[in-house]
Amino acid sequence: MIEDKIKEMGITLEAPPAPAGSYIPVVITGNLAYVSGQIPFLNGKVEFTGKVTDDTIETGQKSARLCVINILSQLKKELGDLDRIEKFVRLNGFVNAGPEFSMHPKVINGASDLLFEIFGDKGKHTRIALGVSNLPLNSMTEIDAIVQIK
Repeated sequence: MIEDKIKEMGITLEAPPAPAGSYIPVVITGNLAYVSGQIPFLNGKVEFTGKVTDDTIETGQKSARLCVINILSQLKKELGDLDRIEKFVRLNGFVNAGPEFSMHPKVINGASDLLFEIFGDKGKHTRIALGVSNLPLNSMTEIDAIVQIK
């Protein structure tokens, strides 16, 4: 059902990107799935790079949205079925930005809004949105997640 909705929205869940370091993408303990930070990979490359500025907030939102799509791809691979998702509990969103930028929450809304659209109340979550001086592979955003599963 969830995957049908994702397809209807024109979103394709690709094979998830491989870890770029010494970690695993998803750890399940009890009824929680912890998804490692995902950057905006598309077709094997980082789609959105560089710093977010006041002039590129919309691009940053697209980057955050792609991070969530990659989170869903990781969950699909691990769980086999996205209908096993009971609730998104928390997102931690990191925005590659300079010290003068302060619109981090608006950028990470690109991720949160997509989860609300796909999952409704199950997509409502707590979160943080932080600015950082750089991210892996110079990506524009990185997001990790904690998800309650059935």
